[in-house]
Amino acid sequence: MANIQIRKYRDEDSEAVRDTFTMGMSEHVPSTFMHMLKQPPSQMVLMCIFCALITSSKSFLLPILAVTLVLAGARQLVVYVFNKYIDSSLSNDLKNISETYLKQKDSCFWVAEVDGVVVATVACLPAENAPACLELKRMSVRRTYRRMGIAKTLCRTVVEFTRERGFAAVLLFTSVVATDAQKLYEGHGLQEDTRVCYS
Repeated sequence: MANIQIRKYRDEDSEAVRDTFTMGMSEHVPSTFMHMLKQPPSQMVLMCIFCALITSSKSFLLPILAVTLVLAGARQLVVYVFNKYIDSSLSNDLKNISETYLKQKDSCFWVAEVDGVVVATVACLPAENAPACLELKRMSVRRTYRRMGIAKTLCRTVVEFTRERGFAAVLLFTSVVATDAQKLYEGHGLQEDTRVCYS
């Protein structure tokens, strides 16, 4: 069993934290793309393109090429959106973690170390739209260190921090494709309150 230590963020962790966040977010691109393809509007658009081109061109090659190009473009769009979000996060709260999370009241940022290497992160701060709650943010565990209980320990750390400060609940936002994260949060007693769909 690896030696896992949860501790508060230090400035020398900055690069490891940013790398962990970037890799964790980038891993969601394929599942987000597949989720998008499973939606009826996406399937309808692809079918319409295929049918329109097959009836007008009387060839299988043109519709197949067109649908392939649309799929490639859609995949690139998903990559672009994720990269914009990653860049935005790296230039906002993750640019100066100490200022954003450690010097603010009722906020904190933790890292998990395994044998002296930062392998996971989590943070919390007061929720903007729910003053009685703390918001869990930046939960990320490097792929090779998953299934070791690190995320559970980090989640427990945030829940304890929230209780110690007298907040009513932990609030968080996660993606519909992050099913492992959803199971983790539900396992800690967190319940889905609202589902928001962006189209």
